[in-house]
Amino acid sequence: MSPARRPVQVTQDLASFRNTTYAEVKKDLKGRYPKHYWPENPLIAEATARAKPRGT
Repeated sequence: MSPARRPVQVTQDLASFRNTTYAEVKKDLKGRYPKHYWPENPLIAEATARAKPRGT
């Protein structure tokens, strides 16, 4: 889901998506939504109520 709540990618294999496609999708969304936080590793990233965590 994008920050606009639109589907960006549909997958049934989340582990494979994180390992292969996430970097490409992140790059695309980071360009469209630069104020939002796009973690390098979404598995260990902490959720935030802000667009970007403070101090980044």
